[in-house]
Amino acid sequence: MTATMRAWQVAANGEPGDVMSLAETPIPTPGASQLLVRVRASALNFPDVLLVRGQYQVRPPLPFTPGVELCGEVVAAGADVTGFAEGDRVIGTTALPAGALAEYALVEAADAFPAPAALDDVQASAMHIAYQTGWFSLHRRARLQPGETLLIHAGAGGVGSAAIQLGKAAGATVIAVVGGAAKAEVAAKLGADLVIDRREQDFIGAVKAATGGRGADVVFDPVGGDAYTGSAKCVAFEGRILVVGFAGGTVPTPGLNHALVKNYSIVGVHWGLYRQLDPALVVQAHERLCGLAADGVVQPLIGGVLSLDEAAGGLTRLGAGESVGRLVVRP
Repeated sequence: MTATMRAWQVAANGEPGDVMSLAETPIPTPGASQLLVRVRASALNFPDVLLVRGQYQVRPPLPFTPGVELCGEVVAAGADVTGFAEGDRVIGTTALPAGALAEYALVEAADAFPAPAALDDVQASAMHIAYQTGWFSLHRRARLQPGETLLIHAGAGGVGSAAIQLGKAAGATVIAVVGGAAKAEVAAKLGADLVIDRREQDFIGAVKAATGGRGADVVFDPVGGDAYTGSAKCVAFEGRILVVGFAGGTVPTPGLNHALVKNYSIVGVHWGLYRQLDPALVVQAHERLCGLAADGVVQPLIGGVLSLDEAAGGLTRLGAGESVGRLVVRP
């Protein structure tokens, strides 16, 4: 193995196209609890964009290599690691600052999981964060029941597309909100029962019409801003609004009196906390998701496969909301 690798470096915070540079860097050495992984594929995530901008809740020391999610092959393990062998194919989240937009990355052994056999490297790299988030959102936080109506914002995005598949698998009626005709076609192919193009329709009225005025039992909102404000107007009695993220750039400040008037719940979803506070639940969810992948239910939507040289441009597209599904980088 050579002593150096190609890796993207962020030396100052800003927009990906302005502050990321592709460099030759030393291959990282795994700590006692870590794995050194040869990157087979890395799915781009919105947190990668925020990390580069310096807007994420975690701020790794500069310079760092972004890329929080991967599918890779174990090359070496730290002294305290058990249960992994050289050559094992794994998925998981990376140990920044040694992220996955490189030829090699570090992963805490506790954050590495066997890659699902039913998925290839590109698909597997896009499964972990999005589907774990969707699983915990729908099943643990919202307690979604068969026959309930599930409203999903950004239904053609990486997390939203996962939520459509998981919602259908749970027996829900799925309404997807998207921006544009091309994304509407994608959401319909994913299995959404009703697709609303927010550029052409008022989604509030459309949801009320589709539910006979009752509204959605569960709202999956990774967007925030106007998506959240509108959701509060079309959530059902005793409904649950899942606050998953703020990809729209605006953090809503809801009036809590409105939640009281309509008896709905505002439910936070921070999947990373389960990794810290109850990792056994993450393992259980991984096993369930691998089963769904084997059954053909979990099939990550891949919007494009990029070379390592194209990674910064991919993050720019993701940050601008111009991507469909997941963009995946193959070193």
